[in-house]
Amino acid sequence: MTNSIDDIATQAKAFLVIGSNTTEQHPVIGMRLRQATKRGAKLILADPRDIPLKDFAVLHLKHRPGSDIALLNAIMNVLIEEDLYDKDFVATRTEGFEDLKAAVAKYTPEYAETITTVPAKDIREAAHILAASKPASLLYAMGITQHSKGHQNVLSCCNLQMLLGNMGVAGGGVNPLRGQNNVQGACDMGCLPNVYPAYQQVANEEIRAKFVEAWGNTAGLKPGLTVVEMLNAIDSNSLRALYVVGENPFMSDPDQNHVKKALASIEFLVVQEIFISETAEYAHVILPGASFAEKEGTVTNTERRVQRMRKVIEPLGNARPDWQITAEIAKRVEARLGLDRSKGKFTSWDYAEPQQIMTEVNAVTPSYGGITYDRIENVGLQWPCPNTEHPGTQFLHAGKFTRGLGKFHGIEWTPAKEVPDEKYPFVLTTGRVLYHFHGGNMSRHSPGLDAIYPEALVEINTQDASRLGVADGDMVRVSSRRGQLVAKADVSGKTDPGVVFMTFHFKEAAANILTIAALDPVSKIPEYKVAAVALEKV
Repeated sequence: MTNSIDDIATQAKAFLVIGSNTTEQHPVIGMRLRQATKRGAKLILADPRDIPLKDFAVLHLKHRPGSDIALLNAIMNVLIEEDLYDKDFVATRTEGFEDLKAAVAKYTPEYAETITTVPAKDIREAAHILAASKPASLLYAMGITQHSKGHQNVLSCCNLQMLLGNMGVAGGGVNPLRGQNNVQGACDMGCLPNVYPAYQQVANEEIRAKFVEAWGNTAGLKPGLTVVEMLNAIDSNSLRALYVVGENPFMSDPDQNHVKKALASIEFLVVQEIFISETAEYAHVILPGASFAEKEGTVTNTERRVQRMRKVIEPLGNARPDWQITAEIAKRVEARLGLDRSKGKFTSWDYAEPQQIMTEVNAVTPSYGGITYDRIENVGLQWPCPNTEHPGTQFLHAGKFTRGLGKFHGIEWTPAKEVPDEKYPFVLTTGRVLYHFHGGNMSRHSPGLDAIYPEALVEINTQDASRLGVADGDMVRVSSRRGQLVAKADVSGKTDPGVVFMTFHFKEAAANILTIAALDPVSKIPEYKVAAVALEKV
């Protein structure tokens, strides 16, 4: 998040929440949003479904899955055509405005309605509310990113907030809500194939030299593969071993039948987990990791706040904290390959405790330079925090952007990689529910949660169900070009005609049997949110 959770509750006068089922997937932030609406902040919701947050919104833009860019461009079209944008901010803090203006010119609300199905009058109303309510905060989640044009969706969100002058101020910003509890921290620490910690580029020779100085050697200048690319590489036999830590690609990756084939054929699979997951069933070696309650360390939450995590109980059985397992493997790999760390500043894997690892983090990660254990003993700090005198950063981009001027990008809407046709006439979009988490590897071990929400449901619009002869509670077969499943119908008006919704929590009927592994060319994220499917009553 560029801004802070407290900003949402106390500073913002309006919100655009797009692609985020906030009250179910980020319930703490969802609570703060509800509190904000009670103090008078106006909430605009853009989501293809009737989700609980709708009850707190002054306007629901129920757009078709995959039409986010057309919707955002149309709002910007109104702001520019009616002279409602922040001209001072655009003139002094940005560049590329003419490119943006030219790109959004054709996206009149009437034209956007033909793509999004959102009434033109509602698009205009959204633009008027945002222009009249400053600062306004934009919040998004995986409903924006999980598309074959996900990075362009994000750029469109940035375009809108810069056009409104909502960047670099309390209560504003572009605020991605992270999908799991330490996704932000994992990315910060370099758990991406193209960067070192703090997003320092692997392909940069100067950056590589910095880490050679710290560690004695590095893997070179070539970025690695993302998850879906790894699975594809197994097919071509260019990837022979896979080490999976705290992840369940069998359930969470697209095109599940392809994932199963890859996991079954790889030469060597190691899975480090707290429960035996569906992925672990294919493993040659299983390493028992410790849960959050069994280890010390830090997590970084969605607002960039680094917080202490404290051990409550000793690890059960043979379980160990992940850092210990990783360090032990690293020592053995280093010895086998004859790697020499003696010339580096940090020469040993023999950490006694996580605090020693944080000292190394402080040295090689500029944004974490001042985040020490003694400073986050009671309350966490938000990065960037470059030194121990720095108080942390409540919101980003105050005064100027990292690159100097914020850059507008003229973005054209294009259809999803797979659109409905005669054989597969419905759009499938996917997500999660309040009672289960991601692939279900933790939440489905809870009898209480499984009792509340015990099986997969297919949300079908009432009109579609009537035409298909499907009643609420009937079993339906959902098919795509990649596979099929059978699940219970949830017939309602939550989705518009032609749109169905499913979760991927349930092995018995996981939506990712159906989803497509089309990737965004820049972020390499799969298109989980749009796939063409067919329905029939069983």
